[in-house]
Amino acid sequence: MTSHDNVLEEAALWLGQGRRVALATVIETWGSAPRPVGSQLAIRDDATFVGSVSGGCIEGDVVTRALETLETGKTELLEYGVSDAMAWQVGLACGGRIRVMVEPVKG
Repeated sequence: MTSHDNVLEEAALWLGQGRRVALATVIETWGSAPRPVGSQLAIRDDATFVGSVSGGCIEGDVVTRALETLETGKTELLEYGVSDAMAWQVGLACGGRIRVMVEPVKG
């Protein structure tokens, strides 16, 4: 994982190399959220990623779901929160909730 500042530039580079890319973006937060709205994670078709949507606590699940969107071609809305069993499983225990949009990027 590299800097949070060059997510879109890295995604564009990967696309230029002929790779498939998905982009995850925090679109909504409630309460204590680990990253603000607009935070992004770019995911390449080999599971390489840059950026962050959660400071690390749910990135693994978001990467897995992003790889699925590359196969289906469909955008997904993901929601994680401290009250959800999945949130505890993937590590979001900060007390807040976040909604993340994951979409395949068309080159």
